[in-house]
Amino acid sequence: MTQINHNYTQLQGSYLFSEIAKRRTTFIQNNPNAQIISLGIGDVTRGLPDAVTKAMHAAVDELANPGSFRGYGPEQGYDFLINDIINNDYKARGIDIATNEVFVSDGSKCDVGNIQEIFSQDAVIAVQDPVYPVYVDTNVMAGRSGKFNKETNQYENIVYLKCDASNNFTPSLPERKVDLIYLCYPNNPTGMTLSKEELKRWVDFAKANDCIILYDSAYEAFIQEADVPRSIYEIEGAKEVAIEFRSFSKTAGFTGVRCAYTVVPRELKAKDADGNVMLVNDLWNRRHTTKFNGVSYVTQRGAAAIYTPEGKEQIGAIIDYYMTNAGIIREGLASLGLEVFGGVNAPYIWLKTPNGLDSWAFFDKLLSEANIVGTPGVGFGQSGQGYFRLTAFGSRENTEKAVERITKLSL
Repeated sequence: MTQINHNYTQLQGSYLFSEIAKRRTTFIQNNPNAQIISLGIGDVTRGLPDAVTKAMHAAVDELANPGSFRGYGPEQGYDFLINDIINNDYKARGIDIATNEVFVSDGSKCDVGNIQEIFSQDAVIAVQDPVYPVYVDTNVMAGRSGKFNKETNQYENIVYLKCDASNNFTPSLPERKVDLIYLCYPNNPTGMTLSKEELKRWVDFAKANDCIILYDSAYEAFIQEADVPRSIYEIEGAKEVAIEFRSFSKTAGFTGVRCAYTVVPRELKAKDADGNVMLVNDLWNRRHTTKFNGVSYVTQRGAAAIYTPEGKEQIGAIIDYYMTNAGIIREGLASLGLEVFGGVNAPYIWLKTPNGLDSWAFFDKLLSEANIVGTPGVGFGQSGQGYFRLTAFGSRENTEKAVERITKLSL
């Protein structure tokens, strides 16, 4: 009989959002008349911007005409989108990025999960705790995690950087040698951010200790405060030590359309087993072109429309809508005396569960008594125990209803 990859046996339980879906389904089966409001999974609810749909319709018409039909496109992305990305997301902020440093893909989740493939299996990874589960699970699958310790609820070979109220959700620098550091800002799940000074500490650490930062910036468009960095490359020297991931999923409603991009600077270097210096950009390009056939032309035309004047205005309205929802949730929970974090520069609200309830107990209470689905903090890591995440991606009506229901709970 064929043997499986034994690393998969180290994965713990169901994937977080699969478990949430399972519990929700069971509850609905037992309570078919319940009116469920979902503020758990970070899926968007607003429609695609008009500028995007018009561009995609035009692209479909192009593909229907033999004279303008396109087959395989460049795996890295079409120049028209890459140039828009560079001019609007980087040059506009004084950051110099070259066209061969941008890789268009079908989602940041895919890229942050796949990036680990180009690094040694012996690489030591450090993750924030709580953390987006994909960072950990993909390294478990690759064999870097070691065994799972049921007493600590952590993997023995992964370095966890605690982020909770005791340190204002700002992780301390690793105390041991690490090779890859996953940072996510604005943070999912806590909704918190780093200042430029705080982010500089990480860049300086990576340069001094020959490690690489994998910087997930999928929510940068939601930043409201001027002093919060939108790109790690705003920090001097970051192109020597960091890879940045960005997404159109939440800003432009592309969760079902699928388009994102990753920036891998040519300055970023690593060594092979013999000590030879190699460009990480070349390795990622090889991996990308070998395993990926590119994002569709129609999708990339839609993504490029985001950068038009009409697109920018419409995207701004969508972001304002979700951030207003975030304010409604944040203020509503705070009025009940709950400890609330995030929701200022990110569409996530992170709350301390009341009365010492653990995360899953609060999930069950919220589902059974208020018919609201959220995300248990412990699902993001041991330091998330006793916390809970709500998203601002629901409709305004459901957001207001959810807050009203929570205010009626006995907390």
